[in-house]
Amino acid sequence: MSTLGYITVASVVGAVLSIACAAALSFATPQRWIGALVSFAIGALLGAAFLEILPHALETSRDARVVAATVLGGILAFFLLEKLVLWRHFHIGEEEPPGAAADAGRHAAAHAHGAHDHGRSGTLILIGDSFHNFVDGVLIAAAFIESPALGVVTATAVIAHEIPQEVGDFLILLHSGFSRARALVLNLVSSLAMFVGALGGYFALQQLQGWVNTLLALAAASMIYVAVADLIPSLHRRTELRATAQQVLLIGLGVLLIWLAGELAHGH
Repeated sequence: MSTLGYITVASVVGAVLSIACAAALSFATPQRWIGALVSFAIGALLGAAFLEILPHALETSRDARVVAATVLGGILAFFLLEKLVLWRHFHIGEEEPPGAAADAGRHAAAHAHGAHDHGRSGTLILIGDSFHNFVDGVLIAAAFIESPALGVVTATAVIAHEIPQEVGDFLILLHSGFSRARALVLNLVSSLAMFVGALGGYFALQQLQGWVNTLLALAAASMIYVAVADLIPSLHRRTELRATAQQVLLIGLGVLLIWLAGELAHGH
């Protein structure tokens, strides 16, 4: 098989397999657990940003301040983007799309958990996840160009890393009021950015390499912003000791799973 063939198969399989595993885990989760599992999503997001994405960007960057400035600029950009989403929501109205009656129970459950945010965090996480998946595709292409063996190892590492993160992303989409089916489709579309990045990396790798750190920093910025600005405030609605202990435990579990995935991916 040609190098391009290896890259194509690895990127498509990586995208579809990570989503399939994440969806299988997420669909098995009862609706009443979704509010609690938002804490897990926070841990997964912060773990991916601070333990994997940013360290990689800093290690391969010539200037750490540029990476930090890109993260800062990304956070501000996502703040403005969320403002635009809010402006559209409050000025255009809350008109329900066709078929919304069928989702009335889902919307009511989301409101009951204080979780429905009109799709803001879901929109932001899809943008950030697309950046991240695109960069993963570029890295897979670079590895296969170096050698097929390195490509297989890298693709395997990407899949191992993506599964816990995609579970978190899926839960955030549910938290934002999306149905499970729509969340699955949107997550799959976002994951196919890996295929686009892999092909782009193969045909224009030298030009794209200069943008890898920028894309990584923007992906990290989106994850940090969603976790800190959108999700953590929703946890403060429950102040009792038991709920707080549960939240801390699940946040820690999300971080731990990302750390373990990273350790396995790097062969430690």
